[in-house]
Amino acid sequence: MKNCIFCEIIRGGRRGAFVYRDGGAIAILDKYPIDLGHCLVIPREHHETIGEMDPRAVGDLFSRVPKIARAVVAGTGADAFSIAQNNGRAARQIVPHVHIHIIPRFNGRTTEWTSRTIPEDDELEQLAGEIRGHLPGPDQT
Repeated sequence: MKNCIFCEIIRGGRRGAFVYRDGGAIAILDKYPIDLGHCLVIPREHHETIGEMDPRAVGDLFSRVPKIARAVVAGTGADAFSIAQNNGRAARQIVPHVHIHIIPRFNGRTTEWTSRTIPEDDELEQLAGEIRGHLPGPDQT
């Protein structure tokens, strides 16, 4: 879709810190993370909301989440993770392209949605490499 930031990243027209890529989806680090290693799993095909997707495509997209989440936890040293998926402006969906948030969580550290820090691109790339190193099989990027 024209003017979709995620479509631009998928096409290679905009930079993204890739954690995972395959024929149907990508995973990148969030440029404005809620916490260290906040990752987005994004289908290559543009859909604004999950309700527009075929149920099999939804299942296929979510099937990637466990292995990516395990890699995020291992690569960041997190104690746990949260998953979020928002649909529509009222649900606080900022980019109108379906995506699943994987947010690492750390014991003894509270996270405030309003006080995000924005890492430098080289920091994101280094962290993406750490996470990729915990994915099974060959490097997916």
